[in-house]
Amino acid sequence: MNIVIMVGQLLLGLSILVILHELGHFLAARAFGIKVEKFYLFFDAWNFSLVKFNFKGVEYGIGWLPLGGYVKIAGMIDESMDTDQLAGEPQSWEFRSKPAWQRLIVMMGGIIVNVILGIFIFWMLTLKYGETYVPNDNVKYGIVPGKIGTRIGLVAGDKIVAVNGKKIEHYEDIISPKVLMGNSQLTVNRNGEEKIIQVPGNILNDISDLGISAFVTPRLSTVIDSVNAGSYAHKAGLKKGDAVTAVNGKPVQFLDQLQAQLGQFKNKSATLTVNRSGQPIQLNTQVNKFGVLGFADGGFGIAPETPGTKTEKYGFAESLPVGASRAWGTFSANAQGLGKLFKGEVRADKALSGPVAMAQMFGSTIDWVKFWSLVGLLSMALALMNLLPIPALDGGHALFLIIEMIKGKPLSDKFLERAQLVGFVILISLMVFVFGNDITKLFKK
Repeated sequence: MNIVIMVGQLLLGLSILVILHELGHFLAARAFGIKVEKFYLFFDAWNFSLVKFNFKGVEYGIGWLPLGGYVKIAGMIDESMDTDQLAGEPQSWEFRSKPAWQRLIVMMGGIIVNVILGIFIFWMLTLKYGETYVPNDNVKYGIVPGKIGTRIGLVAGDKIVAVNGKKIEHYEDIISPKVLMGNSQLTVNRNGEEKIIQVPGNILNDISDLGISAFVTPRLSTVIDSVNAGSYAHKAGLKKGDAVTAVNGKPVQFLDQLQAQLGQFKNKSATLTVNRSGQPIQLNTQVNKFGVLGFADGGFGIAPETPGTKTEKYGFAESLPVGASRAWGTFSANAQGLGKLFKGEVRADKALSGPVAMAQMFGSTIDWVKFWSLVGLLSMALALMNLLPIPALDGGHALFLIIEMIKGKPLSDKFLERAQLVGFVILISLMVFVFGNDITKLFKK
């Protein structure tokens, strides 16, 4: 059932994006009097459709191959490679008969709709839910570095106060693309002394393998917010509000210190000194094989108190620039990621993901806020991907049209046909790679 929910959410999200993207091409073509022959969600490879019908001269349908969708525009060399109609004289309602600037707008129509959709989704999410964040001042004990953070020189208790010289107000800025894209600079307050930590340009490779939590997490006290029923922590008598101050007599002040001490008593018992309502008490507990007070087969037994969040609410008009900024932030982050990929700073197998990874992002539970947030992210990513100057993508068509406008005459049909074939091979190769990469990552996990 979990897989069904994941796949269902993925297909729904992709269907929304594909239909609206192709609608952008469709509406632009119709606006300039260009005939559209087909409008398909997914591909009807070898002319096999799950559903199809004709309405006002256009064949609408759903193909069987869920790798996107398309509109077939009369008089245009596209992925269908149907060049029969190009043998005759150009007709007034054909794509090839229109001025280059009109054809360029038709090609950009899908990208424009994706950008508008992404901004609209983040606008509406901001309007309804506001912007929730952790004020950096609330992370009063500083951070705890994971493997990646330790590697670049961060230590437990560091307070990160600025990124690239700019003071940060939101803790989330520490784990934002402006940092994780690398080649960035962290200003750290360490025991009252200012330190500068350089973040390397290839840090995304490690983030891909180990996750963001391996970079930094907020440093937490040992005050307990909740206890899982049935866990060793629960059996020992720990309660909400308790603060663990020592393990077998060795003082601990922070959660990372508590975890380090418990790690020395795997599959053994330990004595906890606990501050309960200002009074110290002793509790005996069993520690599981993972070194935590969880269940015998793993998991966590306690949840610590976390830094409080703050929510900013915005009106209808105020939400627009905030939502637009979030949308463009994702677009910019994806563009930077591609740039690092082309420069060789990030490995392709670390940076690129396909449908399997996307389905995992949607998850096995239905959360509409998460769903629409991901659709917004994917809409901006789809806009960027289609901007790439690869033949068969919108960006490739746009590039050839710009060349035509500069030269003053169109490129030959034979050149365009060959370019489409090259682009098709590139896209198929990319699809095979991302599918294989997803499956490889799945087995590694």
